[in-house]
Amino acid sequence: METKVLTQEEIAQLKEVREKRIQLTENFGVLESRIQEFQIQKEILKQELKALIEKETQLGGALQQKYGNGSINLEKGEFVSN
Repeated sequence: METKVLTQEEIAQLKEVREKRIQLTENFGVLESRIQEFQIQKEILKQELKALIEKETQLGGALQQKYGNGSINLEKGEFVSN
C-alpha cells in the first residue's frame, strides 16, 4: 500500500469542513432543544386556553341561568334581554 502526503492546503480544507460540520451539528442540537421548549410552552398555553374556555362557558351558563337569554354590555355593566 502506498502512502501519499496531503498538502497543507488540503489538510486545512479538510479540517475546515470537519469543524463546520461539528458546528452545524451542535447548532442543530441547540435548535432542536429550543423547538422542544417551544412545544412544551405551547402545550402549557393550550392547557391554559382550555381552562379559560371552560371558565367562560361556566360563567356564561351561570349568567344565562340568572338573567336569561340576552347580551351583556361590559362597558356599561348592563344586561339586555332579547
